Amino acid sequence: MMTTASLVLSLLFFTQPQEAKGSTARGIDLDQARSLFNLAKELCLRDAGRLWGQPLSGPWLFVDPATRQVVASQADAEGQLREAQGVFLGQLPASIPAANTSVKWLGTTWVMVLWPLPEKPIVRRSLLMHETWHRLQADLGFPATNPKNAHLETLEGRYWLQMEWRALAAALSAKDEARRQAAADALLFRAVRREFASHARIEERQLEMHEGLAEYTGIHLSGCGQDEQQSFVVQELRERPARLDSFSRSFAYLSGPAYGLLLEETAHPWRTGLKPDHDLGERLRVFMNLPEIHPDMNQAKSRAEMYEGSKLYQAERERDERRQKELAKYEQQFIKGSVLILPLKKMQIQLNPNRVFSLGEEGTLYLDARLSDEWGVLSAKGGVFIAKDFKRAMVPLPKELQPRPLRGEGWELQLEPGWEPQAAERNGDWRIGRTAK
Repeated sequence: MMTTASLVLSLLFFTQPQEAKGSTARGIDLDQARSLFNLAKELCLRDAGRLWGQPLSGPWLFVDPATRQVVASQADAEGQLREAQGVFLGQLPASIPAANTSVKWLGTTWVMVLWPLPEKPIVRRSLLMHETWHRLQADLGFPATNPKNAHLETLEGRYWLQMEWRALAAALSAKDEARRQAAADALLFRAVRREFASHARIEERQLEMHEGLAEYTGIHLSGCGQDEQQSFVVQELRERPARLDSFSRSFAYLSGPAYGLLLEETAHPWRTGLKPDHDLGERLRVFMNLPEIHPDMNQAKSRAEMYEGSKLYQAERERDERRQKELAKYEQQFIKGSVLILPLKKMQIQLNPNRVFSLGEEGTLYLDARLSDEWGVLSAKGGVFIAKDFKRAMVPLPKELQPRPLRGEGWELQLEPGWEPQAAERNGDWRIGRTAK
């Protein structure tokens, strides 16, 4: 999903949409939207609350990110959306990021999904159910989290994570003792990886209980049979890593459903009593009756050869060399060089979880992101750096600060009235502050 970093929403404006032509609200086909709303309701009705102990069905909202037009499955609590052909039309305000997420708007908590939805049926259905789980996750006892998992951008972190994924794919594809051995390998690789960072165990668990459970829920409730679900997850485990720029925010989309489907195979009620501080890997070890797993590096290196570990490690070493040069460039652009500083108080961020890069102890770089706060809206295709305390964001300073909208290399800033660029404390930097009265 694209994630929203804060639940504080400042609704700046609401406008009625233009009259829909034919069966569309600009880019959203109303007939197709209505059909997808019915599909989402049907999938929730099939579950009838069995998976998590309560019904997941709720109001859905499709958003065209290019036009910010919305089509909703029902009326909003404030009565501002306009009914048309059995759905409800409106326009998303600039202060709310368009993202696959859960959002409170117009007095209603919606499941927001970006339009168009994926073409592949299992992906489309999984997305609807994934985001539906996010709407209720706090009520289910799993509050939203946003851990950095920066260790998954290191050479060792990436390598051992992919070893875990390869073993999980093997476990899902095997039976009996072969499945047990592959599952034990996955847990061994997982234990070894977590030795490289003191916070790894906690942060990985947090995201697996946030995005991992959501993705497992999406696949489980997709309406596909068990064999198709497992085949899909195995394919994703084998093919998706090559398509990801970053693992720190995206790994749980693979790990979560893999562990969830393996836990289902144990025939134990593994979701009963599940809590945010539980670990899916340890739960699998217990329910598969596997021995204690210790982070034995020599054993891990030996078992890795069963999954073409040497070939992968060489590829990751070459990637890491390129990455270090890239990070040095980003550090010069966003930290050492002259920057425009934006204070953060009520931040909303729309981001691509596959393009998130840790810059060490300083903070995190979000490529292709959209940020909003009291001062306005920042569109940063070239990236925005956010300090680790989440109190300020930075973009490279242009040679000249032109009149509104402010623009720099890879970014544009639409300022609200009452805000302006001002000289910052560090020589050469500028910051956005309130206009002096």
